[in-house]
Amino acid sequence: MLAGAGAGASALALAACSTGGAAAKPTAAADDSANDKTLNWANWAAYIDEDDSGNYPTLQAFEEQTGIKVNYEVAVDDNNTYYGKVKDQLALGQDIGADTVCLTDWMVARWIRFGYTQELNHDNIPNLANLSPALRDPDFDKGRAFSLPWQGGFAGICWNKEAFPDGLASVEDLWSSELKGRVGVLSEMRDTMGLIMLQNGVDIAGDWGDAEFDAAIDVLTEQVESGQVRNIKGNAYLEDLKSGDTLAAICWSGDITVINAEAGDKWEFAIPDAGGTLWNDNFLVPIGSTRKTNAETLMNYYYEPEVAAEVAAWVNYITPVVGAKEAAAAIDPELAENQLIFPNDETLSKAHIFRSLSGAEEQKYQAQFQSILLGA
Repeated sequence: MLAGAGAGASALALAACSTGGAAAKPTAAADDSANDKTLNWANWAAYIDEDDSGNYPTLQAFEEQTGIKVNYEVAVDDNNTYYGKVKDQLALGQDIGADTVCLTDWMVARWIRFGYTQELNHDNIPNLANLSPALRDPDFDKGRAFSLPWQGGFAGICWNKEAFPDGLASVEDLWSSELKGRVGVLSEMRDTMGLIMLQNGVDIAGDWGDAEFDAAIDVLTEQVESGQVRNIKGNAYLEDLKSGDTLAAICWSGDITVINAEAGDKWEFAIPDAGGTLWNDNFLVPIGSTRKTNAETLMNYYYEPEVAAEVAAWVNYITPVVGAKEAAAAIDPELAENQLIFPNDETLSKAHIFRSLSGAEEQKYQAQFQSILLGA
């Protein structure tokens, strides 16, 4: 039950206690990219193109073009557990073993606020011109001084089509008696709570507060304590779907295409009737990295429209690169119409961005969410 929750809880407790602003911000490491043609990239599972042999074709092409050898690690299961592992090193300005890591907007905002990221040299990233205009000036990183989007996506619901051929339509459907003990939800608070709040009729991008969040916490608490929810996990939820431990889940959009390709066409993804969440994961360079120019060279490469289209064809997440849709159409016209990669206005109207939280709100709401895992 709730495998791995204990480790996540410890990480969250550490994260919640961090103030960031209390101590002097660390100093960026000197860049030795000119002498060290290597790069460590930490990312999430199922988040880059991969061939049948387990190789990463676009990454291999990058290495051949640049001479930079990349160590690609699937090191991020969720934002908080990864942060819990590296935050003490970051605070000291030390190397965390990653020269670039892809994390979600709200966590990137924290790293920037605490001084844990290095400022990017845009001269090394001329393909920054291909960044979607809608993503160029977020409130947490004006002008993209410290971060650059990798992929975006939706959180919604998924289910085993063999078990539920008629499909599911809402978060409420996850609480059906037919699914008792076979439901998974995400350890990313903004996605799980966001979907429950949307089901409750809350505009998660708008003006809401403790009462609305508490009502959603009550729903999740009831479903966990009753045994309806089997697991609360990060990316590891995919293994529960594959094994059949869970038959339905709150999940991330592109993941379902990937596991269908790997383990048979058994699962379906949908944005719930009440709406889903919309998010972006972003490249950043940790403060202790000595290979910043190498990381910027990598970012520039993945902002080539043809490269972005090749990645998108595999991961099925929303690419931030202008021109990728046209490049995708050259690969496969149907690919360019895939709403999980190139959503139109109608699809985007169903997705909502969880509003920014103050430091006090984040600590309070995250502690409430985490208490469910601790008490399960």
